[in-house]
Amino acid sequence: MKKVIVTGGAGFIGSHTVVELVAAGYEPVIVDDLRNSEERILNGIETIIGFRPTFHRLDCTDPIAVSSMLDEEGDVHGVIHFAADKAVGESMSRPAMYYRNNIGSLAVLLSLMRERSFKHIVFSSSCTVYGQPDSLPVSEDSPDRNASSPYGETKVVCEQLVRRQCEAVPGLKAALLRYFNPIGAHPSGLIGELPRGVPNNLVPFVTQTAAGLRDRLRVNGDDYDTVDGTCVRDYIHVVDLAQAHVTALAWLEQAEPQTCEAFNLGTGKGRTVMEVVNAFQKENKVIVPYVVGPRRAGDVVSVFADTTKSREVLRWEPQLTLEDAVRDAWRWQRALAVKA
Repeated sequence: MKKVIVTGGAGFIGSHTVVELVAAGYEPVIVDDLRNSEERILNGIETIIGFRPTFHRLDCTDPIAVSSMLDEEGDVHGVIHFAADKAVGESMSRPAMYYRNNIGSLAVLLSLMRERSFKHIVFSSSCTVYGQPDSLPVSEDSPDRNASSPYGETKVVCEQLVRRQCEAVPGLKAALLRYFNPIGAHPSGLIGELPRGVPNNLVPFVTQTAAGLRDRLRVNGDDYDTVDGTCVRDYIHVVDLAQAHVTALAWLEQAEPQTCEAFNLGTGKGRTVMEVVNAFQKENKVIVPYVVGPRRAGDVVSVFADTTKSREVLRWEPQLTLEDAVRDAWRWQRALAVKA
């Protein structure tokens, strides 16, 4: 089995990708400091796949710790790099932390990969690199705009770093996966999004409100130029997104040396915040109280993906619906309540 290092592998997208790697015949090795996760996610992964993957608890900005881990693991086929801080709102108030963690961890990893001649990296990027695009849907050929948050800025810089490294290191190959808005959970209800404190993302706030953990959902602005005044995003089921990482890794195995390509991962359909809330209520037959607040700093009005390149080059496209995602997210939330 080909060994794959998964940094941030206990996180939301990382944990689902670990499950899909095993299903595809790879051997995942989880690297995570658990700042945005908990031991229960590792337990959930173990229950789903039938064994507990190798786990290293460490900070990916620590070159000594990462080097020691790589030495211990030996022959590594590839790396999928998720480890990063990811909240747009928090990045506005703590930009230095975001620059240090997001860019620093990638720089450490790429340097150590070069020393060991590792050839494949799949990088967790974001549609935030586009800022507020001039036209929709947004394609990979759209110019990188001034990102509207420090989080988005770190993704722009990280993509540039990966490209430069591919130019400089013979044999290195990379896929830059630009996520749109991952939601949902594993259909088993054993792993899902596990925000610390007040959620920064829409669906965990919706599920926690429906479960009575929050008094009401706060909708950040209803005066945007959209069909109902709320922001438009491209919401993709996390299982589809996880499978795309495995597909991208397999594609890199056949790619030419020093390939570095960006791919949009979304559904190609824009949904407003209120459309997601209403879909959740309808699918799960629950009420979500909400209040409209001011716009949130760093948010763009509307963004959704042109997924042509992912379909034609990676031969990947999402299979699950918004209704699947909100149903699975609610199943995960109810499972958390039982475990509590």
